[in-house]
Amino acid sequence: MTPPENEAVQKDRLNPVVFYGSAIGIVAFSLWTMLFTEQSSAVINTVLAWISNSFGWYYFLAVVIYLVFVVVIGLSRFGKIKLGPDHSTPDFNIFSWAAMLFSAGIGIDIIFFCIAEPLTHYLAPPDGTPETVAAARHALELTFLHWGFSGWGVYTLIGMSLAFFSYRHNLPLTIRSALYPIFGKKIHGPIGHAVDIAAVLGTVFGIATSLGIGVIQLNYGLNFMFGIAEGAITQTLLVIMIVVFATISAVTGVEKGIRRLSEFNMLLAVVLLLFVLFTGKTIFLLNALVMNVGDYFSSFIDLSMNTYAFDQPTDWLNGWTLFFWAWWIAWGPFVGLFLARISRGRTIREFVAGTLFLPLVFMMAWMSIMGNSAIDLVMHGAAEFGQSAMNTPASAIYLFLENFPWPYVTTIVVSILAIVFFVTSGDSGALVLSNFTSILSDVNHDAPIWMRILWSAVIGVLTLALLLAGGLSVLQSVMIITALPFSIVLFFMMIGLYKALRVEGFKEDSHRASMAGRLSSRTGGERGQRSWHQRLSRAMSFPGQKQTQRFLEQVGKPAMQEVCQELTQQGVQVTVVEGEPGDGHLELNVALGDEQNFTYQIWPRRFATPSFAIRAQKSQSHYYRLEVYLLEGSQGYDLLGYSKEQVIEDILDQYERHLQFLHVSREAPGNTTMPDSFEQPRA
Repeated sequence: MTPPENEAVQKDRLNPVVFYGSAIGIVAFSLWTMLFTEQSSAVINTVLAWISNSFGWYYFLAVVIYLVFVVVIGLSRFGKIKLGPDHSTPDFNIFSWAAMLFSAGIGIDIIFFCIAEPLTHYLAPPDGTPETVAAARHALELTFLHWGFSGWGVYTLIGMSLAFFSYRHNLPLTIRSALYPIFGKKIHGPIGHAVDIAAVLGTVFGIATSLGIGVIQLNYGLNFMFGIAEGAITQTLLVIMIVVFATISAVTGVEKGIRRLSEFNMLLAVVLLLFVLFTGKTIFLLNALVMNVGDYFSSFIDLSMNTYAFDQPTDWLNGWTLFFWAWWIAWGPFVGLFLARISRGRTIREFVAGTLFLPLVFMMAWMSIMGNSAIDLVMHGAAEFGQSAMNTPASAIYLFLENFPWPYVTTIVVSILAIVFFVTSGDSGALVLSNFTSILSDVNHDAPIWMRILWSAVIGVLTLALLLAGGLSVLQSVMIITALPFSIVLFFMMIGLYKALRVEGFKEDSHRASMAGRLSSRTGGERGQRSWHQRLSRAMSFPGQKQTQRFLEQVGKPAMQEVCQELTQQGVQVTVVEGEPGDGHLELNVALGDEQNFTYQIWPRRFATPSFAIRAQKSQSHYYRLEVYLLEGSQGYDLLGYSKEQVIEDILDQYERHLQFLHVSREAPGNTTMPDSFEQPRA
């Protein structure tokens, strides 16, 4: 709702508790790993062993529960609810949206793992006989498991929760907002700070792990192409270079830098994929792709629940399945917030379907074509290549492309792809971390530029610290450890989202149970004097801005004032607010104590004049509608041309509906109160 005139306008600013709390944790860990390398590695490995032995089953079960929850919500009656006000529309087309899902959610790691993972599972499977046809099929099953629905269920849960609470209820775009139905206003205190600090730490370590993997691979690629030495100096220079590029992209924002880089990256990846498909064994690869998809779907439940209880391959689990589940969870706040940021205006059902299936389609094609091509090479005599790819994963993609035409060209393409993936992960990560550690006046705003620059630098420093502490093994171990506490937060997010969606359901039920709205335009008496001629005349009129302002002044404002006067006499606290000069809206606010207040607003909205508008002036390119807005957004109808009495009747219709909603919500078990919120309509 519009703030009182005497209240200072809130400005975007730093959240000191979350920022400094996160910074202290990051700096302390970085110094510890760099100054006490052996000691820190020993402690990390000890904690990892304890988590693996005690909570391996928990990671398997938790990831399945997250996925089932988002699928059920998407298919339920709640699926039609928008991630934003009812009148909101998506900010990005389907191609741009899919490209950003792909680049932010997967990143450079698909280049690192697309050859190394299928070959490792084929040559050294967790169970069964290696280097057989059965091992080849199972290798792709496991690869699909690690990159498929399960991980994206984590991203979908977090993204859906953040977008719902931020864009529909105007709460901050941070993890704490998803806990409002459970803790209420306490989320603005220590509970919220602790949750956001945990999210920031998990995000930083998750991004640092991915970027560390990318640095190792880029370093190998430079050595492979130009003979540049592998080591700490080269890796340091690479981190500095990528952080600079990521900072530039983050500063330009989502709509320009991140969006364009994501689209470019997706197109380049598709080109490389098609090159491998058509220069390799095309028919074999297409047959294998269809077979792999069938294997994955038919074995999904078995794969998802297979903890190898009787004979656990502990090292394999730590290096693969547990690592991947922890990685998805740790990346969850980062990718989830980014998905929320680019998904405003989509329905929950669209969001769930898009985030689960759009990246999955590309991932299946990429992993199957690349992985089966590599396995086929090993099956037909390239044993040395297979061992090198398994033992040195960073080399896998480069060694693989040597077996195809124009290896020097394709190696350059892979390096460009890796760099751009590196940048898109870094820039979106810096943007997300800046938003997590800021207090923003508008959920549609991003944090100040200096914050994005700072977080880009922090990501770079931490990546170097983890690399210097022991390379990839330490990165993987830290991932599994940091994901554990945040996985518990995800269960609270599920509970909070479900409770909030139930409130939305009560609101819809109350609308059905109460009298139908807008009957005022069809009843008898004084309102019935309105003839069908007048109705048709109104339908064919396309008023300008002056007419809308005149209506607000002569009809809308008096109607609200009369309702305000009557309710005030009955002891209700009511205010009528006029918008600032230029926005020209009116709103009636009814305070209802501890329950959700009632807000009825009239906003002028501008639209292009249709070609059949013969009554509009030739010079009039736009016309206006006066739409009714409630807390959940536009109601989709136009008040212009109705009488004062009809406007009063409409206010009362909506007020009675709101009281019915409060009654239904209040009487339901586990009553939940959502915050009052309103987002100003966009032009």
